[in-house]
Amino acid sequence: MAKELSNGVSKPPPTPSPLRNSKFFQSNMRILVTGGAGFIGSHLVDKLMENEKNEVIVADNFFTGSKDNLRKWIGHPRFELIRHDVTEPLLVEVDQIYHLACPASPIFYKYNPVKTIKTNVIGTLNMLGLAKRVGARILLTSTSEVYGDPLEHPQKEEYWGNVNPIGVRSCYDEGKRVAETLMFDYHRQHGIEIRIARIFNTYGPRMNIDDGRVVSNFIAQALRGEPLTVQAPGTQTRSFCYVSDMVDGLIRLMEGDNTGPINLGNPGEFTMMELAEAVKELIDPNVPVKNVENTPDDPRQRKPDITKAKELLGWEPKITLRQGLPLMEEDFRQRLGVPKKA
Repeated sequence: MAKELSNGVSKPPPTPSPLRNSKFFQSNMRILVTGGAGFIGSHLVDKLMENEKNEVIVADNFFTGSKDNLRKWIGHPRFELIRHDVTEPLLVEVDQIYHLACPASPIFYKYNPVKTIKTNVIGTLNMLGLAKRVGARILLTSTSEVYGDPLEHPQKEEYWGNVNPIGVRSCYDEGKRVAETLMFDYHRQHGIEIRIARIFNTYGPRMNIDDGRVVSNFIAQALRGEPLTVQAPGTQTRSFCYVSDMVDGLIRLMEGDNTGPINLGNPGEFTMMELAEAVKELIDPNVPVKNVENTPDDPRQRKPDITKAKELLGWEPKITLRQGLPLMEEDFRQRLGVPKKA
């Protein structure tokens, strides 16, 4: 049995390729982003590509992602796009892995729940296997859904959650919980350098217009002149983090010394009715609000405790909902072809 180190890890991290230390090999940092054609992934790629010392490889099967989100980088010498499903092994030489691949919207993950849990479990196993082979540091984007319908408010990282293991959302909720387990088991058993971010609701340009998430739903409905559909009772709360703040948090976590899990989200809490009113005020005060039936296992409250992120990463969100919604409205207007009224 390997001697256990002071941090509970039984082995030191594997060493990267010897080429890294060769005086003839002046490499940039090679970074793999799985799910990099998606909403958050493509914004992360933008930020990573701004650093001229980074080479970025994106692996995406385009189930929910789009090449259009990456069009500014296609053909760039420091950028590579691979059509790849993470449930299959991937052989590349990289220094860091941002593992974002997984449908995150209820509409998409309920459409193919078996594929969703395979992505979370087999996909994470494959990425950890890659990290072990090449000595890469790996960051998993987990989710606030690991807390389920929380009995604690706001949610701290130490809270174990209240999750239905056999519900319609379980493929995502439990899938991410297993992914976190795998990350820590590889960390303890093989010394892999891991980072885990628990992402709370994030919004911004490039969200799928009809992905079923509340901010994109309300903005698309208001632009089309349709009623805003608020799931009953309308008093359930969410917190909304603008995508540039989220990307900043992910990079800080990857570059820092803490494994996590660390909550990343905006602690500003809004009821669904308050969000509907904010969107109405922004886009069209005349659109009606319509109450619809709620979906099963929908959490009543969502609010991150971001004390750890502040203390360990020096991170907190800068952009308020009132500042972020107009930026998203502009993006949706362009994609839906709805000009602004004079």
